[in-house]
Amino acid sequence: MKPIDLRVEGVRQGAIEVVRNRMIIVMALFALGFVTLSFKLVSVGVFQANKEIGYRTASANNALLMARADIVDRNGVVLATNLKTPSLGVNPHKINDPELLSYRIKEVLPSLKRDDILATLTSERRHAWIKRKLTPKQMFEINKLGEPGLVFSDAEKRIYPHGSLVSHVLGSVGVDNQPSAGVELYFNERLSDPLCSEEPLELSIDIRLQHILNQELNNYMEKFSAKGGAGLILDAKTGEVLALSSLPDFDPNENNDPTDPSRFNQILQGVYELGSGFKTFTIASGLESNVVDLGGGYDASKPVRVSGFTIHDDHAKNRWLSVPEIYVYSSNIGTLKMAQEIGVDGQKEFFEKLGLFRKTDIEIHEKGNPILPYQWGPTELVSTSYGHGIAVTPLHLASGVAAMINGGRLNPATLIRKDAKQFQTVSYEQDEFQVISPETSEVMRNLMHLVVEFGTGKSAKVDGYLIGGKTGTANKAAEKGDGFRGYKKEIISSFVAAFPINDPQYVIFAMLDEPHGIKETFNMASGGWTAAPMVGNIIRKVGPLMGIKPAQTNDIEFEEMMLVSGTEE
Repeated sequence: MKPIDLRVEGVRQGAIEVVRNRMIIVMALFALGFVTLSFKLVSVGVFQANKEIGYRTASANNALLMARADIVDRNGVVLATNLKTPSLGVNPHKINDPELLSYRIKEVLPSLKRDDILATLTSERRHAWIKRKLTPKQMFEINKLGEPGLVFSDAEKRIYPHGSLVSHVLGSVGVDNQPSAGVELYFNERLSDPLCSEEPLELSIDIRLQHILNQELNNYMEKFSAKGGAGLILDAKTGEVLALSSLPDFDPNENNDPTDPSRFNQILQGVYELGSGFKTFTIASGLESNVVDLGGGYDASKPVRVSGFTIHDDHAKNRWLSVPEIYVYSSNIGTLKMAQEIGVDGQKEFFEKLGLFRKTDIEIHEKGNPILPYQWGPTELVSTSYGHGIAVTPLHLASGVAAMINGGRLNPATLIRKDAKQFQTVSYEQDEFQVISPETSEVMRNLMHLVVEFGTGKSAKVDGYLIGGKTGTANKAAEKGDGFRGYKKEIISSFVAAFPINDPQYVIFAMLDEPHGIKETFNMASGGWTAAPMVGNIIRKVGPLMGIKPAQTNDIEFEEMMLVSGTEE
């Protein structure tokens, strides 16, 4: 080979080696890039998957946290449930024109203040709430704004299908399902437990009876221009509260303000001097202790002076009265004379057995504490015998009356169905408490029947039903320095009834706060003129609904108990 050929061949070989080396480098770089890219893709995929898993987990946890068990009445009717609703939030850092957007949001959500909206839109936070619990229409209109900085998230809204009807029993929940009162608060741990979210809380309430009670209270409040009203239907044998109403009431769907006066529960929180309803307890105590003889009587011919006070009868007969007559005509004079024979110790012991010295055990935190005399001397003995100088809740009175007519058993009042064992609280592990004998209880049933047949409760009579009851009228306690001797001229009028009185199933209590007499009642506003006919109307509607058969005859022989014929008021 020639020298020139050798040179050319060497140059060619060198070029090939350079190209080969460059290709190797390129391939190596490509391989490295591929590996890097694959790693990144895998990493992104794993991260995204973890993110999604994390999101799903968080969503699940949030769902669990937001879940709240339904509340139903004794027949399974829903009283409180949940509805998923969207809430509007914002990332202020993604808003270009907060000023303009604040006006546009204000047009969709007029209840909000524009200044508040603008402050939220210009916040330094990464996320802020504009409005919780939007309606579908509001969500649609906000979506139309096309603002990427606005975000929606699902939340649960507590819904009360019956509005204000059962508000004082249920209470309400606010933002993030935080309860403020009622069974919502008392059973909050149970209702918010994720493991129990599918199992409703069963109340003793019967929504049918609740409708009747609430309607009659509204009607009679309007009729007598009363400031307020309250009522209760109690199972006489079990202590279950079947209906409870306090007016004015509130809508738990809208009102979660615990300071609103309408949220005051007059049946459970209010403590009142309930007047002559207490005569039931005084007579029962006297009969049970054998201090009072049913066949005896007392001189009620003239007023009595006690510790400088003059006690008189509102329905004065101005004569000797038998024990049944004292109760039927609601004689203060006859009652105080019984109390004087019972004595301070005996009276206090009996009242305490009835639970009148402590709060009730019912499953609501908002409960009134009885107001008792500072001392218990001769004056207090007399005044408390007919329901003055001692203030209790209407539930105290109703529960005590139930014990007087159901065979003598005091059952703790409850808002939970007695057969819903899983929800019973420690308060109801105690057995019913015998406070009077069955024999004394039978006498009390007859006496209460006399009141409706011949006495102050005649306006509660309902054809076909045997009813017993007791009227109550008391002046309201005045603020310090107001009124005469601590009392106003305004009154609390009440009536407590039991029916059918021959075998009591229900105790019904109703009261009016500051009723005004009308022409129909001869301008009288006492319990016999106002509360008694209201309870009669309730019984007229409740009786057939609850399957109480009308009585064909009156099988209770009671006229001879009066000793004198009772045809007077």
